[in-house]
Amino acid sequence: MYTPPLFDLSGFISSSLQGCAVLRFPGPKKLETYFAGARGPASVGKSRGTRTRAVHGPRRRKPGPLVTPIFASSTWALASAREGADFAVETAPPAYYTRWGNPTVRELEDALADLEGGARALATGSGMGAIASAILTSVDRGDHVVAGSSLYTATTEIFTRLLPRFGIETTFVDPRRRGAWKESVRLDTRLVYVETPANPTMMITDLSEAVSAAKSVGATTLADNTFASPVNQRPIEFGVDGVLHSATKYLGGHSDVVAGAVITAKRSLFDRIWFVYKMLGPALGPFEAFLVRRGLKTLPLRMEVQSRTAQSLAEFLEDRRGVRVVHYPGLRSFPQHALARKQMDGFGAMLSFELNGGYRAGKRFVESVDVATLAVSLGGTETLVQHAASMTHGPLTDQERRVSGITEGLVRVSVGLEDADDLIEDFDRAIRAA
Repeated sequence: MYTPPLFDLSGFISSSLQGCAVLRFPGPKKLETYFAGARGPASVGKSRGTRTRAVHGPRRRKPGPLVTPIFASSTWALASAREGADFAVETAPPAYYTRWGNPTVRELEDALADLEGGARALATGSGMGAIASAILTSVDRGDHVVAGSSLYTATTEIFTRLLPRFGIETTFVDPRRRGAWKESVRLDTRLVYVETPANPTMMITDLSEAVSAAKSVGATTLADNTFASPVNQRPIEFGVDGVLHSATKYLGGHSDVVAGAVITAKRSLFDRIWFVYKMLGPALGPFEAFLVRRGLKTLPLRMEVQSRTAQSLAEFLEDRRGVRVVHYPGLRSFPQHALARKQMDGFGAMLSFELNGGYRAGKRFVESVDVATLAVSLGGTETLVQHAASMTHGPLTDQERRVSGITEGLVRVSVGLEDADDLIEDFDRAIRAA
């Protein structure tokens, strides 16, 4: 089926200067864009470093704007009714209707697919838009799911509140227990869902083990890679079928945009997810796509600094009186430190710790910080703290929190770009106040 080229910006500018001439698509030819040369030999090689690829994306630039323009259009002028009919049944055409696709969004999707090592990426209006689209694509009435026990709250709610309405059962497993995935899959298991590191306990899933269990029964494997980012971990390299992100977090990186993404190892899964996404409608706007793409350019640099500061903060907390335990994969005392070293290139900038004083101490700590900020979300330039039991995981039942490993005194920390010494001093004072 004919896939249209995106317009050439120089032609667009020229037409505008000549009196707003109506844009027309040329006849069929190889897909190109004004900001990205043809695929193939002209593409930027994946052997290039992560920082280079984060800045430039997967293709070489042609003459034109250095920064990807924002295509603030909901729809495109068509050359014929036949062209409109072809687009209506096309998968993700980049210049037809923005819920189907958009050139600004496509630039972001191509960069994400390249960084994660996937075939295609789909950008969505939120992380849950990506997660819900991928999960609902993977299951049908009466199916069985195996998922890690420690997940983002809204993801847990999909498995415990939404899917049971369609007769879909979920078995939650402790990802730290060796053999748990293999023991829990059944012949009717259609999805194995992992989040690693997990939110907010930092539990690590052995990706190879989870993938092996899924393949033994023909199930799809989805992995939420939000905490690690593609800088530190690329689940597709371990055989995962689809990788999920809340792009609101590290990919955007500045707490100024809400977005999500799913990257698939194969085009066939992308096509299936896109079909469900098209019906559900969690589209990402071109302005938001521009912000995420801009943030992506500095992701490797931000992650390097934030991870280094997280290591220093975790080491301080580990030796601090009043702190019962610190959950951070970079600590040698972390039970899954060896596994994290095996499948991650870095330990990331998320950590959590448990205060001896329980629920009351946790709340008092997050209300006592000064350099850090009491707020939900994560992955931005500012250090954010939150008390899981009373905030993000409050909607869960006591039993669900216990299964997820959420203790009364657990505090989650998203380490930002502040100086490590300032954060250590701030946390030391807040612990005394708690």
